[in-house]
Amino acid sequence: MSRTDVVINSDYNDLGWREDAGERAWLLQSPSVESEPKSDSKEPKGGTSSIGAVFIVVNAALGAGLLNFPAAFNTAGGVTCGVVLQMCMLVFIIAGLVVLAYCSQVSNESTYQEVVRAVCGRVPGVLCDVAIAVYTFGTCIAFLIIIGDQLDKLIGAMAHESEGEVSTSWYTDRKFTISLTSILLILPLSIPKEIGFQKYASALSVIGTWYVTIVIIIKYIWPDKEITPGYIPTSPSSWTAVFNAMPTICFGFQCHVSSVPVFNSMKRPEIKPWGWVVTVGMIICLFVYTGTGVCGFLTFGSNVNQDVLLSYPSNDIPVAVARAFIVVCVLTSYPILHFCGRAVLEGLWLRFRGEPVEVDVTRERRRRVLQTVVWFSLTLLLALFIPDIGRVISLIGGLAACFIFVFPGLCLIQAKLSEIQEVKPASWWALVSSASSWSLWGPSSSARPPPTPSTETSSTRTQN
Repeated sequence: MSRTDVVINSDYNDLGWREDAGERAWLLQSPSVESEPKSDSKEPKGGTSSIGAVFIVVNAALGAGLLNFPAAFNTAGGVTCGVVLQMCMLVFIIAGLVVLAYCSQVSNESTYQEVVRAVCGRVPGVLCDVAIAVYTFGTCIAFLIIIGDQLDKLIGAMAHESEGEVSTSWYTDRKFTISLTSILLILPLSIPKEIGFQKYASALSVIGTWYVTIVIIIKYIWPDKEITPGYIPTSPSSWTAVFNAMPTICFGFQCHVSSVPVFNSMKRPEIKPWGWVVTVGMIICLFVYTGTGVCGFLTFGSNVNQDVLLSYPSNDIPVAVARAFIVVCVLTSYPILHFCGRAVLEGLWLRFRGEPVEVDVTRERRRRVLQTVVWFSLTLLLALFIPDIGRVISLIGGLAACFIFVFPGLCLIQAKLSEIQEVKPASWWALVSSASSWSLWGPSSSARPPPTPSTETSSTRTQN
């Protein structure tokens, strides 16, 4: 289908919002991706290969979220329910990635939020910006909580202390370790304007997540004598309990926001090769998450912690190395997520003010430092007083469901409704019907989605 067959909403000028206002940066992409604006030229150009795109998609999806999968399997009611739920959701996850690529083509936009804005209109675009900002903010809080959870046991293992000694040592106090590590390492990495220097650390974090999965599988095959598994459920306590695991799964597989720049960075930004890329990438993630979830759950049963590494003894050396990898992953991921959230807020501010990008370098630098300090301070304060990472995952997992189900569904509906055709074939109506049910199914099927995004999305559908 040619690009001229589609009419896309372009109401930037409504209510005084300027089309050129705001930061049209390539947001939420892997630092190793060099995105370029799309061109109508058919000439070959340099870009990311399909194999490279698979690695970047896996890089974007895999992360510290795998620590919660054993607890999610316990919540879902066992291995069978957990695996079946993942397989069913994987179909929608892959379909959402393909839909976003299609909408990126017809709108000629190269970031997630700009695709939503171009296809669905200004109001859904603003809601998408806000959702991205809240999601990245909540994920940064989760990362700081992980630092506090892991460093106390990691320091205890290095000092060869027992569990009781670790809990009473001042230098392993959770608030102290979070604050010290954040101020000395995370804050300096979050202030720079660009984050391309972290591309190698990002690759290291992916290797770290694979190592964590291998350790958990090995510990299940050859368990320690001091680990006694609890009750291992084989069926959910109720049919709604299965859906309580959805926020964790959505959080783990969510790479949709970063997928649009990855698609546009490919040598052949076409739907068919992209479909193979995301299918292979999500299958790799499926094996990693399933291996972690199944083996971690069967090792500890109902006694598994929300952060599975906390269930292992502090003096276990391979697990201590896994904790170190997770800390490195978090330290490199926080600045990237903060950069994305900061760029979205900067774009919203500039659009509201009607100012072009970087109208004043001095003011831009002042705003960036102020935004970074405020963002960092709020996330640190909340992380110090939220001891359970499961609560944060429930919130941001619900937002991840919006990125996977709601916004892609709305984009597909609007794109298909905007097609100028005299006769609508049966396949056209099938796509619109499936997209409508898909966008409604995502947030409503989760037992614990955050109320605000669902309400905002409902209003978005009404306005469209």
